[in-house]
Amino acid sequence: MATVEEVLEKLKAKARPDQLEGMARYAIVGEGRLGVSVPEMRKIAKDSGKDHRLALELWKTGIPDARIVAGMVGEPDKLTEKQMEDWVKDFDSWDVCDQVCMNLFDRSPLVIKKIRDWADREEEFVKRAAFASIASLAIHDKKAENDKFINLFPMIKDGAADERNFVKKAVNWALRNIGKKNPGLNRAAISLAKEIQQMDSKAARWIANDALRELESDAVQQRLRKKFRGVP
Repeated sequence: MATVEEVLEKLKAKARPDQLEGMARYAIVGEGRLGVSVPEMRKIAKDSGKDHRLALELWKTGIPDARIVAGMVGEPDKLTEKQMEDWVKDFDSWDVCDQVCMNLFDRSPLVIKKIRDWADREEEFVKRAAFASIASLAIHDKKAENDKFINLFPMIKDGAADERNFVKKAVNWALRNIGKKNPGLNRAAISLAKEIQQMDSKAARWIANDALRELESDAVQQRLRKKFRGVP
């Protein structure tokens, strides 16, 4: 089993301090950030193996790169609501939020409950975590019935009125990913996007227009027809 010290040593060996200024321009920030690339973090996580104890220790360091690796080595079945709440309240950068949601939170049996909890919260990155988790579920949950996602449409519509950049982009991401999952969800997501398009909100119109541009595109429609040939 890897120790937190060993993982930190590997992260520091791959640090790229010359990249930090450029990363900050894309709002990839956080105190103590090392600038390690995501592929390098994935390799370190793979070499370390799944280890929830290690994940908790890495999170305590407060280093953004270490926290991303924590999400990669964490074990979804060992997540508790308290841990998910503790971690989500620590999110202060969109990349840490998204990586933890897509590598750990979206695989937890608790995720739908937490999505509903977080979508009602005011903190920007907590709210983003709700929609980042939906976007990730749409990719990773291969066995989900369409209703699992359609039941989340009311909160996507409500979230579309949030003008904050990190929230509106996550709402858009969730809507687009659902709409690319299968033909039925594509039609449902397009219909929802058209509803959102009529809202009196600049953010909502941006979300809807961007989603429709992709979901109605020839590329997406052809991919869905090819992948789901014969499926209504």
